Order: sequence, then C-alpha cells, then structure tokens
Amino acid sequence: MIFDAHPQILADFALVPPELYTSPSPRYDYAHLDYGMTIGIERTKGGRLWACWVGGGDSELAFFLLARSDDLGNSWSAPQLVIDPHDRRLPLARRTIVGNLWLDPSGRLWLFFDQAMTFFDGRAGTWFTRCDDPDADQPAWTPPCRIWHGCALNPPLILSSGEWLLPVSLWDRRRIHPPFENSFTELDQYRMTNLLVSTDQGESWHRRGGVAMPEPDFDEPQVVERRDGTLWLTARTGLGLWESFSEDRGAHWFSPRPSSIANANTRHFLRRLRSGRLLLVKHGEKIGECPREPGGRFLRSHLAAFLSDDDGASWQGALLLDERSGVSYPDGTQLDDGSILVSYDCQRDEKGHILFARFTEAEVLAGTIECRESFLKRLICAPNPVAVAARLAASSAKQQG
Repeated sequence: MIFDAHPQILADFALVPPELYTSPSPRYDYAHLDYGMTIGIERTKGGRLWACWVGGGDSELAFFLLARSDDLGNSWSAPQLVIDPHDRRLPLARRTIVGNLWLDPSGRLWLFFDQAMTFFDGRAGTWFTRCDDPDADQPAWTPPCRIWHGCALNPPLILSSGEWLLPVSLWDRRRIHPPFENSFTELDQYRMTNLLVSTDQGESWHRRGGVAMPEPDFDEPQVVERRDGTLWLTARTGLGLWESFSEDRGAHWFSPRPSSIANANTRHFLRRLRSGRLLLVKHGEKIGECPREPGGRFLRSHLAAFLSDDDGASWQGALLLDERSGVSYPDGTQLDDGSILVSYDCQRDEKGHILFARFTEAEVLAGTIECRESFLKRLICAPNPVAVAARLAASSAKQQG
C-alpha cells in the first residue's frame, strides 16, 4: 500500500504551498463553522484589528481563518483570509493548526503558520504570508514561503541588536502519526525549541540554537529579552511550566529548570509592554497557584493578567479576565493609547467561542476594570451551535462504533 511503501512521498505533499483564499466561499462563514481555537490578535498602524483562529478541530481537520475589525472590536467582518490546505485528492489529510499574527516595525502584518500531513508527520513546516498594507480596503498577501521545519505559535522578538528571533518548536516523536513513525530521524537532533534568527527583516532565516525541555508537550515557547541582555524562555511541559536562559542571544542555553509560575498544561502569554513592564497571562489568580480539579490536574480556568517591573523576579496585580472552565490560549497586543488587548478561546470543543478583553496596566494592578473603554469577555466569533452539536454527535458515534 502507498501508506507503507512511500511515507516520504506522502510527507512531501506538505511542502506544496497552500492556496490563500482571500475571497473565502460561503462554506467558511460563521454559519458553517463548528469549532474555534484562537491563534492571536494584532492591530495595525491604522488601528484595524486582525484576529486569527483555527476551524475544523484541534486535529488533522484544522485550518486557519482571519477576520478584521475597523471599530476596535465592536464588530467583526466575515472571514477575510482562509488557509485550508485540505485536498480530497490526497490519500491523507493535510492541515494547518499552529501559527501567529505579528505586526513588524514597518507596519507589515505577518501570518506565520505550519503545514503537515495528518496531525503531525514528524517534520511539518513553518511558513509565512505577509500583508504589506493591512489597512487597505482589499489587503493583498504575499505567496506562502516555507522557512524551516516545525511550528511557531508565538511571534518574533526584536532583540536589542536589531535581530528578529523566532521560537520554533519541532515536536518530539511521540506526536508523530502513522504512517510516519519511522520517518525524519535526521531531524531528531532538533526536536526541541529552536531559535531562528533574521538579520534582514525576515528576508532570510537561520537557526542559531535551541533548548530541549524535559517531558516536552508542544513547547509553545515564549521569549523575552531582559534588561541585562539575557534571554528568558518559558515553555509548556508535562511537568508544568519550565524555563531556561541564554547569555549569547540564543546560541546556547542553560539547563532548563522548573518555573515559579504555575499554569495549566496549555499556552501562556508573556510580553514586554511599552512601559517596560512584562505582562503575563496565565491560569490562576496567584503566580504560584493554578486551579485544580478534584483529581489534582490543573484546570484551564481563571485566566488572569499580571505585571512585573523587575523582569519576572516578582509580579504585581491579578486582573481576572475569565473565571470559566475551558478558557485557553491567550495572545495579545497593545494599542497606541497603552491599553492591552488579549484574545483567547472558550470551551473550544463545546462552544468554540473566540473572545478578547481590553484593559490597562493600572487595571491589572488594581485587579478590576475601571475605564469606560475597557471590557472583558467580548466576542470575536462563534461557530454555529447546530454545527457544533452535529460535530460532537458524529464524534461520539465514531468513538462508540
């Protein structure tokens, strides 16, 4: 069978650039969506908001959708860009499931995304498309370009040297799906968080170094540059949040260690604000604590924001963004007035809601919303409840059968 005889041929279908649907068909309208998992949110220099999320499922069915808002999120467009690499002519599913939105200093909007066969073929690939005028009435996107293996859930960091640093995770072999179990052994040395660097504003990229965490679980690394020039990397593992440090801009890393930050086994958000403070969004209203279920497992609930004036040595405030169960994958950006936007998803399987909050640093420190312009739990998009129910019923029937 082709699955057993030619896994390399099958995997190479993931090297084919996907089509960009800039005028998506009605099948991608909200009325037809049955799932929602957030990727991120970004604002342009003209004030437009862009949001990206996953449709299809946290599975080999995944694809990307982007919508925009010209009124600071009071209303959102229908999907304006879709990346859906599925092709019924292929013998296996081809999906995109991991990526990020990022506005570079020139005002260009980058969408990084991955592409792989099945859920993970052992190699995947980090791609990007870029919109050089994201405030245009009809934004144009550059042809997709593959820059390396793996996937990048979080955007580049601009170092004090001017270099762009992109954390890219190449998942471990436990995540590889059939028929690729024995493929890409030459990449095993890179199954970790890798740091890709660009010295020419994204025209080219090269790998500078990497750090391997114990019991990796998708990594989903965040990197910030501290005031002394060292890099601080935090990553998701099966043992909780772990961290590592680099004194040479990512070429070499100290041995990883457990972080004092407690979080559910999911994505967290860590970013330097224009004030110089660090913003952290995680689960739990105390830095060292996270809600637990009766069996002891950390829960994806009580999503909260914190600030640090000393590069993470201590944290102040605790603004509760959403107390519900099943809230996850925070990502954020900052507006010109200094206020902060954070997007996330809520009960992605049962509801698939993509939401966001707007708040200020003062509100994080006070632990409450005080400004008229601030808000919590505002909806970006919601799948059709009927379609969601149909997907859940089909999944249940498949499991029982």
